Amino acid sequence: MRVLVTGGAGFIGSHFVRRLVAGGDSVVVLDKLTYAGNPANLEGIEHEFVHGDIADPVAVATATAGCAAIVNFAAETHVDRSILGPMEFVHTDVLGTMCLLEAARETDARFVQVSTDEVYGDLEAGGRAQEGDPLRPSSPYSAAKAGGDLQVLAYVRTYGVHASITRGANTYGPNQYPEKLVPLFTTNAMEGEPLPVYGDGKQVREWLHAEDHCAGIELVLREGAPGEVYNVGGEDHENIEITHRILELTGADPSLVRHVEDRAGHDRRYALDDSKLRALGWQPQHSFGEGGLPATVDWYRDNRSWWEPIKSGAYRAYYDEQYANRLKA
Repeated sequence: MRVLVTGGAGFIGSHFVRRLVAGGDSVVVLDKLTYAGNPANLEGIEHEFVHGDIADPVAVATATAGCAAIVNFAAETHVDRSILGPMEFVHTDVLGTMCLLEAARETDARFVQVSTDEVYGDLEAGGRAQEGDPLRPSSPYSAAKAGGDLQVLAYVRTYGVHASITRGANTYGPNQYPEKLVPLFTTNAMEGEPLPVYGDGKQVREWLHAEDHCAGIELVLREGAPGEVYNVGGEDHENIEITHRILELTGADPSLVRHVEDRAGHDRRYALDDSKLRALGWQPQHSFGEGGLPATVDWYRDNRSWWEPIKSGAYRAYYDEQYANRLKA
């Protein structure tokens, strides 16, 4: 199958491209190459590349030519950045998704929207979000993703587009841009820099390896029903627990941990009921604590040449804007 993967130069998208190519599919990547899009993530992978914005109909038409399916990873994804500047998130995550859906409608391509567990919002202890639960996003990021999801469901019902949605847990693994918790704390620990923990650090997230996430998305691409949503879950851990585990794995000094002012509107807990996807045959293959996290830390230790150049320039300006005053306090 010839598949368009949008955002394919990003973290999860590049893992998905690698997976499809290994399975014999032909892949076209459409990527704007914003700060988190890295051509190095696609080195050694056979693919066609189109440089463009998913909200640009001309670029989308060029990329979708001859494709039987579109899998949309392209998104502005970082909650902290959405709080600082929400407009880009609406542009990409809502308008961009609609532009891709128009292309899917015109070409009769299969469509998979890669979304997030954050659209369900904060959950009480013991609860798990099911696919039919109301959407209660808390941040500009999750609200934009929810908007894109609703566009998908509208295009299924109104235009008959063959589209499905996946909602994945916090994803980790190699090649992740070092603004997210695992790569940020891992690389900071290796450089002897502070690990800025929001509030008490007891926020609970499910953690899902990128390869397991991509396996779930591919299963939905092959076997998912139109108009259906599929949760892709992980393992529950508190942020502070992961912080201490990263210190152990890197051998860094525990004094690097700094509890800083919490993020505005910070959800305390996400959790997914992924029984629907498991019923299709999906099973995660990576244990977070026993294999997944240690292997990920090893990757960052062995690939300093990938992340060290990133943590300068524009990245440093963002980091200082986000954390400098918090760390001083």
